[in-house]
Amino acid sequence: MSRLASATAATAHQKQWFRSIQERVAAGEPLALVNADAPQEVLKAMDIPYVVNQWWASVVSAKRQADASLQVLRDRGFPDHSRQYDAISLGSTSLPPETAPWGGLPEPSIVIAETSGDAARKVFDLWAERPGVDFFPFERSSAVTAPARWWELVPHRWEEAYGSERLDLMVAEIEELVSFLEERTGRTLDVGRLRRVMDLVNEQAEWNRRTRDLLAATRPTPVAVNDTIPGVMVPQWHRGTEWAVDAARRLYEEVAELASSGAALCPDERVRLMWIGRGLWFDLDLYRRFQESHGAVFVWSMYLAIAADGYPRHGDDPVRALAARFAGFTDQLYTPPWSGEWYVKEARAHGVDGVVHLVADDVPASSFTTRALEDAGIPVLEIRADNADPRASDPDALTAAITGFIDGRLS
Repeated sequence: MSRLASATAATAHQKQWFRSIQERVAAGEPLALVNADAPQEVLKAMDIPYVVNQWWASVVSAKRQADASLQVLRDRGFPDHSRQYDAISLGSTSLPPETAPWGGLPEPSIVIAETSGDAARKVFDLWAERPGVDFFPFERSSAVTAPARWWELVPHRWEEAYGSERLDLMVAEIEELVSFLEERTGRTLDVGRLRRVMDLVNEQAEWNRRTRDLLAATRPTPVAVNDTIPGVMVPQWHRGTEWAVDAARRLYEEVAELASSGAALCPDERVRLMWIGRGLWFDLDLYRRFQESHGAVFVWSMYLAIAADGYPRHGDDPVRALAARFAGFTDQLYTPPWSGEWYVKEARAHGVDGVVHLVADDVPASSFTTRALEDAGIPVLEIRADNADPRASDPDALTAAITGFIDGRLS
């Protein structure tokens, strides 16, 4: 089966967009490097060019330049075995022009990230030591309560889901970020423009929900996970634009057409698998490696699912609604019982037979996720690797482990 046209178009758009970013920075505009867990919608509303740190790390890894980027850090006396997903972009700026992916990342003047731990904070402190680079850190707050079925609350009842104190903190920090950006760029935030950005993000999330629900209900699956990942994630990095909404709609329409026509990624589908964790950027072929040998298909990744459940936020106050989008983002993916209940819900909806759980060193509470799934009667294979660092895992060993899991527990 050929690759999804919507995924191919999204990737082509991303390359064209990145060239435009390089041109804008070369012409003197500021560039922000922003972590995925920071409110990019503010930058979109202020028309400040930005690149998402994890997206760029995934490009570097997919282009087989992760080790070279980490070597830069080693040569400077920094550790290369911690927070690689955060640190690869830092090292990549020193790659030779002839090997740097897509012509290389322009030098940012602003970096924005949530300080999720000492090591992550130090990565961004190193950015701030570079001439002309300023760092804005967000705090990470903790949940006091865990509402049942949070995915039903957060679109409209987010105050109830997260609590006013957490939202108050995030609102105050967003307001500080706006002042920080206005001072450094000379641009101002139009609240009406931010409201429009939020409306577009909600519309995009609705298309993603339709796609996720359709794939959950379709047997056999019509598409590959390593196609839906770029198909949903490239538009995610352009949230708040008409293009991103249209891209999400095109993905849904293409999947719907394939499903209605009876298309099957693996006509002999016998085993449905769920991949929990970040994408394995240096070995995306892994997701299709077991189709012929075992009739085993990965039908779920967190990217489409969290785009459906984790992003919609409706409300009259766009700043507070934006705070609600990010105040509890980590809870949804990694904090028990928020995360475990959600993964079980998704596993059951997609009818998976087993779960492959990528456990990274910097991901908290992974054992609770595994326990929640196993307690629900869903077998789990834990594999330990860094998703962006190819040194951290042996492709043959990964293949052997998943093969043994299918043969030993799912057959």
